[in-house]
Amino acid sequence: MSSATPSAAPPAPSRAPGPAPAFGWWLADSWTMTRRELARWARRPVGVVIGLAFPVMMLVMFALFLGGSMTVAGGGDYGEFLVPGMFVLTMAFGLEGTMTAITQDLQKGVVDRFRSMPMAPTAFLVGRSVADMLESVVGLAVMVGAGLLIGWRWHGSLAAALGGVGLLLLLRFAMLWCGIWLGMIVGRPGLVMAVQILVWPVAFTSSAFASPESMPGWLGALAEWNPMSATATAVRELFGNPGAAGTSWPAENALLLAVLWPAALLAVAFPLAAARFRGLGG
Repeated sequence: MSSATPSAAPPAPSRAPGPAPAFGWWLADSWTMTRRELARWARRPVGVVIGLAFPVMMLVMFALFLGGSMTVAGGGDYGEFLVPGMFVLTMAFGLEGTMTAITQDLQKGVVDRFRSMPMAPTAFLVGRSVADMLESVVGLAVMVGAGLLIGWRWHGSLAAALGGVGLLLLLRFAMLWCGIWLGMIVGRPGLVMAVQILVWPVAFTSSAFASPESMPGWLGALAEWNPMSATATAVRELFGNPGAAGTSWPAENALLLAVLWPAALLAVAFPLAAARFRGLGG
């Protein structure tokens, strides 16, 4: 009585048999890393609420407590001048959250574990950036709602307002890649504070809270060329809020600089972050 010879098990599918499947694996791996970051939100709701509430508290403090004594060069309501500047600060300060998350994963060995798995090498970084951008959209929406509650309005078209939102998210995208790179450089959460100390002077040496025209000459010139000032001036112009006018080249070309500055930051930070990630553990 003869028995059939069992057939050999089919070979496991290759992770990258061709360009199209390889791209599909990359998308799947990147989405898995994104979902990992989003799942962490549900596990730390208090931290998420605090992160959303802190910029709102800053906005209320400056607008309601100090706004009555502040003036805008060229006239206009200080609250409408302030709110776009606070939008910019919220996008820029997101760098700190990105750095903290990266350094925590490095310290816990999570990054080394992912690098040892059969996954797309860049999926971890892509997932981190996508999750951070989604968090930034939520944070910006909360800030817009808070601005509307205290009396801020945009006075241009909806298309112009959406353009302003786009510039804010472009700045955030550039800053998060700076945060990814710097997070891999410092390596430990305890060292993030040192970078945070440097971020605050850059933020306050901008037009977020005051017009460069009201500052001493050298400080005003420094503020006008600040990347955050470019975005703040551009979004004020698009929102139709006071403070967009100016006679200097940076003020007259704020929309151009609001695109060029983030593009320059991305051109530097993105390849450096990718190279640093490839070199981890090497």
